[in-house]
Amino acid sequence: MMAAVIHTSALRASGSLFGLAYGDALGKPTEFLTVAEIQRRYGPAGPRELSGEPALVTDDTQMALAVGWALHETPSFTPEAVQPLLRRRFLTWAVSPDNNRAPGMTCLRACAELSRGTRWQEATVVGSKGCGANMRVTPVGLLDTDLDTLAGLAQLQAGLTHGHPTGLAASELTAYAVFALRTGVPLTELPAVLTERALSQRLVYRERWLGDLWQRAGSDTPEEFIAQGWDDCLAVLRRLTTALAEPDDGADPCRATGEGWVAEEALATALLCAVRHADDPVSALARGATTAGDSDSIAALAGAFLGAAVGMSAWPREWADRIEYADQLATLGAAWD
Repeated sequence: MMAAVIHTSALRASGSLFGLAYGDALGKPTEFLTVAEIQRRYGPAGPRELSGEPALVTDDTQMALAVGWALHETPSFTPEAVQPLLRRRFLTWAVSPDNNRAPGMTCLRACAELSRGTRWQEATVVGSKGCGANMRVTPVGLLDTDLDTLAGLAQLQAGLTHGHPTGLAASELTAYAVFALRTGVPLTELPAVLTERALSQRLVYRERWLGDLWQRAGSDTPEEFIAQGWDDCLAVLRRLTTALAEPDDGADPCRATGEGWVAEEALATALLCAVRHADDPVSALARGATTAGDSDSIAALAGAFLGAAVGMSAWPREWADRIEYADQLATLGAAWD
């Protein structure tokens, strides 16, 4: 059984939020480069220092903050209370002048529909399982709540834009990973813990949170719909477990668990980086940023995982004043620590 004790002394919520932003900033300039190009520019270890004053992040951190503020503002963790706040925060992000960081087309398309007042189950892009569904879910994993509520919140925030069952399942697993690490589960045990969770949830359709979303996909039953997502997650977790059983060859982690453009691969490849470098969090971020795939999202999630496991001490002290949105990250982190 997973421990249910939140370890606040290490400032794990702050560590997770700042870690996400740090990974995002390190991966931002490498996202569309090959590994060879990244290593020519930054050396064989990849980027290890923040660049810029402040160091800029991408839509990954911006949308994580949108989710975070919606959760911070809600009077209760119910779909009726949270959904309008998520919608408002996503729409504010969509029209912000700072939304100029190559945002995902799925998010933009869904937000355009949400802005018309469309029911979110109709506005969402039901065929998309892009990593935009789980790159922003970290704040859900930082809440001190029961696991059913955590699962519902994680899937709801994903579903507003990414209606594919894998986007929902991977978002729940990502939030669950953050929660588990914050409550003391060792990183090395996390792949097995996540596999157990995925197997237990495979046929659980959260109708209270998702409504009739399953019907949009043409599935015969809600269980059939959601099982597709968990099966994708289980498949990539098997690849992760296989990779971790082998010595680290120093190669691009995307070769083992995928490039991270889709949700389940972003989760698995970020975890691969985090577990490989559990004793050196900055190296985990650099490893995530030195990939041929979605480098900013992979490094961001690796940072969220290690920050939840270690706390703020995972990161160089001077980085906290240099990252974009530092004030917001600090406020939300303090509220949850």
